[in-house]
Amino acid sequence: MAATKGLGLARVAEAAGVSVATVSNAINRPHLVAEATRARIVDAMNALDFVPNRAAATLRMGSNRLLGLVVPEIVNPFYAAITEAIAVESGARGYALALCVSHDDPVAELRHFEMLAEHRAAGAIAVPLGASADRLTQLQMVGTHLVLIDRIVDEHNGCSVAMDDVLGGRMAAEHLLGSTAGEGIALVNGPHTIPQCADRRRGVMQALHARGARDEVVEFESPHMTVEEGFQIGRRIASTNSPRRIFCTNDQLALGVIRGLRDSGLTVPIDARVVGFGDLTLATEGDTQITSIAQPKAEMGRAAVRKVLSEITDGDQHRHTVTMFPPELVVRNSAPLP
Repeated sequence: MAATKGLGLARVAEAAGVSVATVSNAINRPHLVAEATRARIVDAMNALDFVPNRAAATLRMGSNRLLGLVVPEIVNPFYAAITEAIAVESGARGYALALCVSHDDPVAELRHFEMLAEHRAAGAIAVPLGASADRLTQLQMVGTHLVLIDRIVDEHNGCSVAMDDVLGGRMAAEHLLGSTAGEGIALVNGPHTIPQCADRRRGVMQALHARGARDEVVEFESPHMTVEEGFQIGRRIASTNSPRRIFCTNDQLALGVIRGLRDSGLTVPIDARVVGFGDLTLATEGDTQITSIAQPKAEMGRAAVRKVLSEITDGDQHRHTVTMFPPELVVRNSAPLP
């Protein structure tokens, strides 16, 4: 097989008037070959029936019909919902999707970016971790169009899709505070190194500042934003003088907090009121349904696909844009209207 392939490359090279090495580069590293030269090689391949016409067309474009998606995890219902929307939208538009899970590991994330570049992915959608401009431009340097989702990075020279987390945090705090002053808020948060956690906290502080700092925040910062962590924090809140108006920066924490409060003998929403973030399916399960800040997950995913395909097809006519979706408060019985 190797000898046959070598002879085939030689025939294509002779027909196109280039070296065998140039033909190999056109197949494996098209970004290294001038467009006019690639076109001659494609024509030679078609004439010799060396590759199917679809593959030849791929070489002419210098990319393939593959999109990459890089997310920190897939078990998180938020990322699962976004992934589903992106997969459906990509498939409907004729693109395959390569799913890459970084597991919150910057080294793994970078390796996924490099793999997508090596496979000449036409575009990539990423939920980056602590992304720097240099890391985010790595794919763009080799011709892969990159759109960020659930993150806005000022230094990123590209499109982004996100939700206004600051406004969402403020809406949650305002709902909990109502018209009663002096009771404060318990903020159950993830690590401040996660931009969304920092932004949601900022929204809470904005709400308090607007009220003239009549309330205080008692913050519980958890390294893992899981139901299990929320359960332990709920028990801690119940055993201390912490405020009973509780904002959790995701729904998993909120569900755990509610269970921890109940385990300690408190009733929600009689003894404590809880607001979550994300409006996940789990927020509507069980007797106590969670008041939550809704994120338009499917809309964000579809918007990200549209943006990356616009970059691919519009070329120099494309203009980078940032789409910021507004949050929505969904009131349920964990924190009903006063």
